[in-house]
Amino acid sequence: MSYVDGFVVAVPEANKEDYRAMAAKAAPLFKEFGATRVVECWADDVPEGAQTDFYRAVKAEEGETVVFSWIEYPSQEVRDAANAKMMSDPRMKEMGENMPFDGKRMIYGGFAILLEA
Repeated sequence: MSYVDGFVVAVPEANKEDYRAMAAKAAPLFKEFGATRVVECWADDVPEGAQTDFYRAVKAEEGETVVFSWIEYPSQEVRDAANAKMMSDPRMKEMGENMPFDGKRMIYGGFAILLEA
């Protein structure tokens, strides 16, 4: 059964191209490590909620927008192995040192597929 890592992060709007470039550089590495699909989405129609929303989830500040992304893997085992490889790969470490956003406000998690239609 497929497995998904999901991410939400606040990115300064001025860093949109930097973020896209970083994502384009990272995607082939995720695939090298076993991902079958990498999707990066820039907020387009994300409403502010009355009690909670994507912006509050990542403590977005003035001039920042939300990026929602996910990485699909064939299984949780492949994902776990990929994460271990990423942690020791110098290319990933280099990218981690130059992120165009505040990584401390990123939310993420692994998800088992409940339904595919």
